[in-house]
Amino acid sequence: MCRGLAALSSCLERAKQLKTRLGILLHKPELGHEAESFSTSEQGTKLRNSSEEALEWKKSFDHLLKSKNGVARFHAFLKTEFSEENLEFWLACEEFKKSRSKTKLSSKAHRIFKEFVQNEAPKEVNIDHETREITQKNLTAATSSCFDAAQAKTRTLMEKDSYPRFLKSTSYQDLTEQATSHSTSKRLHT
Repeated sequence: MCRGLAALSSCLERAKQLKTRLGILLHKPELGHEAESFSTSEQGTKLRNSSEEALEWKKSFDHLLKSKNGVARFHAFLKTEFSEENLEFWLACEEFKKSRSKTKLSSKAHRIFKEFVQNEAPKEVNIDHETREITQKNLTAATSSCFDAAQAKTRTLMEKDSYPRFLKSTSYQDLTEQATSHSTSKRLHT
């Protein structure tokens, strides 16, 4: 039995490594256009505003998370890396905190836990065992803050890992080039 569990654990670890490698391989410039299509159907003004807004995202991770366009583009980028579960969990927690109905709070908490936090969850986030245990204990009397520890861990992971890669991505660099070239041409015409 132990031999089987050890093999399963090893297999799961290899699968996670493959997931990471595939994400890196798929993050080529020709695939970066998924995020670009977000604004291509919009009119010129909205596109300029979006690309100019993108310059703000570089200032801090908070600027990115406060921007609807920023979150959408960051999500598209994370999908190319097969790592969107952390952002989706963070967003689910933000929405969960807005819940006012105590009766729905518990069911929503259990749904989020099953989807993101529990071992082998469909969109399992990368948190340590202790945080997972604390979060599970918090479900016994669910409050709007029962995911705070897990949400903070995933936010830190995104800020330290995914966010810097996003800022270096071709899709983000192209967007900021548009903004920079637009502001340069604007100055030349005035």
